[in-house]
Amino acid sequence: MKISPIQFLRQVKQEVKKVSWPARKEVVQTLIMVAIIVALASTFFFFVDQVLGWGVKKILGFGD
Repeated sequence: MKISPIQFLRQVKQEVKKVSWPARKEVVQTLIMVAIIVALASTFFFFVDQVLGWGVKKILGFGD
């Protein structure tokens, strides 16, 4: 079933009206939580990478 672009845009507009948008405070809180989790995860994986790299160098004899 084909619909015209005008009809499609009307349907999109109707659907967007149904969306429950979060409050600004909720968005800011979520953004802060995500930033903290990303910082913690990246720090963790950095240290894991350093330890594994050191271990591989020692096992394969690449270390000084």
